[in-house]
Amino acid sequence: MHHDHQDYPDLAFVDIETTGSNFDRDRITEIGIKLVSGDHQETWESLINPGTFIPQNIQALTGIRPEMVQHQPPFDELARQILEKLEGKIFIAHNARFDYGFLKASFKRLGIDFKPKVLCTVKLSRLLFPNQPRHNLDTIIQTHGLNVSARHRALGDADLLLQFWRICEAKFGKTQLRAALNQLIGHASLPPNIDKAMIDEIPEKPGCYIFYGENKAPIYIGKSITMRSRVMGHFQSALTQRKEMKLSMQIRDIDWIETSGELGALLLESKLIKERMPSMNIKLRRSKDLCAWKVQENEEGALIPTLVNHRDLLPGLQDDLFGLFYSKREANAYLKAIAKKHRLCEALLGLEKRIAGKSCFGYQIKQCGGACIGQSPISLHNLQLKTALELFRVQVWPYKGPIAIKEGEQMHVVDRWCYLGSAINESELEELMHLGDAEFDLDIYKILKKAIQGSFKSQILPLRKLSATNP
Repeated sequence: MHHDHQDYPDLAFVDIETTGSNFDRDRITEIGIKLVSGDHQETWESLINPGTFIPQNIQALTGIRPEMVQHQPPFDELARQILEKLEGKIFIAHNARFDYGFLKASFKRLGIDFKPKVLCTVKLSRLLFPNQPRHNLDTIIQTHGLNVSARHRALGDADLLLQFWRICEAKFGKTQLRAALNQLIGHASLPPNIDKAMIDEIPEKPGCYIFYGENKAPIYIGKSITMRSRVMGHFQSALTQRKEMKLSMQIRDIDWIETSGELGALLLESKLIKERMPSMNIKLRRSKDLCAWKVQENEEGALIPTLVNHRDLLPGLQDDLFGLFYSKREANAYLKAIAKKHRLCEALLGLEKRIAGKSCFGYQIKQCGGACIGQSPISLHNLQLKTALELFRVQVWPYKGPIAIKEGEQMHVVDRWCYLGSAINESELEELMHLGDAEFDLDIYKILKKAIQGSFKSQILPLRKLSATNP
């Protein structure tokens, strides 16, 4: 197990000032470096003679004027020294492509290949503060209240990056910051049995991925709209999370199935998990004991909920179903919760035995409004029960027959809330329609209900049931 006192690699927070933004044409005028190694900090800075003119607008921005640099050493005189400072450190800069690009080009002119591991603090800010709209240095200064010593001067800006790093450290802890560092400098620790080429094949597109263990046994199925990143995410988390570590150690092979979008990935994931029962997925609830409440009037005119169990359940076809639960226990717990919330009578609801002429137990502890002994009208009890159940009404299938939900290239074929599969052309559609009935699945019902009432409303095409008379 990692403990939080284990330190990062050595870090170099770097900022440079230049005569412009072109790596080849422009030159560096100042460099500032804050070095951090364990508890030790060191500062290095120097003005540099660019050997070329500094434009007016840049002079105004940085305050670095030609007379300040004319007696300073040129880059090639400082190169060895700078290289020594940065050697073996993680190179950290804001919009690192710029600072790193300039230094790389400057070293290259001297025949030195400069290839550090680079971390960009813009990316770090995006990763750790995803809800913040902007990640430029001024926003970061404002958001985190950094102390500005010399804005747009190399050492001043390098110091701001170190302050930002310390704030991230205080907020997220060293372990999480190290994980972010690993993720962003692209050194994912790939599992022992997976090579980089396999990962590179996975497309950065929507779909489901399947991890296999020994003997091609599925151990985990996941979905993402960017599959490759998501898969890499598992392996990066393996550095810090036990479950991901276990997954990483067991994995021998990876498969994926592309879908045209998020809805397709959701539906496919749910279907695959039920079919293949991977050992490390949590959501393995099959819908085999599914049940729902129906209400019927008894001889007193009271509405009594009765449980419709799996054998008699036709979700999407029966009109007055409420709930949909994975088990009888869950159904009863839900009814009990409603009774408590609305002060209904548990005896009338059939949750406790009813004795004629006697009040229920709930009435004695002021939990029941007294409908059981005529203290409050049955009609009110009925109304409260119906109102409470209404929120959980199982929606009857609103179409005449099967439909296709169009998402990109794919058509997801659905009938009576059951997902039959996805097709990309007429003949695949025909095939799906001939497959007959799929089993009703509660997770899929929830996904579809949301899609049909939401953004996919306009993407629905009714399909005619293919009758045997079709040639």
